[in-house]
Amino acid sequence: MGRMHSRGKGISASALPYKRTPPSWLKISSQDVEDNICKFAKKGLTPSQIGVILRDSHGIAQVLLLKYLRICTT
Repeated sequence: MGRMHSRGKGISASALPYKRTPPSWLKISSQDVEDNICKFAKKGLTPSQIGVILRDSHGIAQVLLLKYLRICTT
């Protein structure tokens, strides 16, 4: 939404924390995550769909924290 008495729309957005280590409660290895990503990519899923499946089914919030790579490059 725009501002009422001035120009512009502002920069309201959520930001990820800078912490780059995987959570301590996450017990899945990075190799297992990479295997899952490859399996879903061979099925023809897009990177965003793969991320949703990993988040909802496997409890992996950010693949970047585990692999230091994005889903597209894995």
